[in-house]
Amino acid sequence: MSLVHIPAEEKRRVLEELADVKELFAARNWFPGTSGNLSMRVGDIDGDRFHFAITASGKDKTKRTPEDFLIVDQEGRPAETTSLKPSAETLIHCEIYRLTGCGAVFHVHTVFNNLISEYYGEQDAVPLQGIELIKAFNIWEENAAISVPVLPNYADISAIAKLVPGVLNEKVPGVLLRNHGIYAWGRDAFEAKKHLEAFEFLFEVAYRSLLLQK
Repeated sequence: MSLVHIPAEEKRRVLEELADVKELFAARNWFPGTSGNLSMRVGDIDGDRFHFAITASGKDKTKRTPEDFLIVDQEGRPAETTSLKPSAETLIHCEIYRLTGCGAVFHVHTVFNNLISEYYGEQDAVPLQGIELIKAFNIWEENAAISVPVLPNYADISAIAKLVPGVLNEKVPGVLLRNHGIYAWGRDAFEAKKHLEAFEFLFEVAYRSLLLQK
C-alpha cells in the first residue's frame, strides 16, 4: 500500500501509541543514553511493500516532541520529506517486518539482557525452561523450554540484518544482539510490549539463577 493511501488518522494512531510506549519504557530506564528504538507498521503489507513509523536517531526518549518519530519504507528510507534520520538499526526492523508480518517491533538495552546475552553468546542462544512467563508466548506445555537466538553485535548493521532470517523462530518472538539488547515483536503494540516484558523477566530470572549456582 502506498503511504498516500493510508488515512491520516491511522498515522496519528500509530504515532500516539508509539509515544505512549516510549514514555512507559523511558520511565523504566530502558533507553539509557538515547539507546533503543521502537517501531510500528503503518497500513497493510502489500506484497513486498510496507511502511512503519520508527524512533528518530539520537533523540532523548525521556521527552515527548513532534520530532520523535518518522515513517520509513520497507528499505528503511524516509517515506516523507523530513530532516530526521531513522534509527541506525532500522534495517533490522525491516527484516523482522518482512519475515514475520508483525505490527510492532520494540528494542531496548537493559542490564539483564546485556549480561545474559554475553554469558550465552558463544552458544548462539539463551536457553530458558520451566519459567512461568514462557506462557506469554502462547506456549503452554508443562516445563516448557525455549531458546532465544543471540546474534553477534557487528558495527555494520546490514551484516546483522542478513543474519536475522537464519535465526527467526515463529514461536519465539525475539532476537538478542550480544552485549547489546533485545528485539521483540508482536501483532500490535500491546502484544509486542507483552513479549518484551516477558523476555526481560525471563532474562532476569536466568541471570539470578546463575548467581544462585555459584
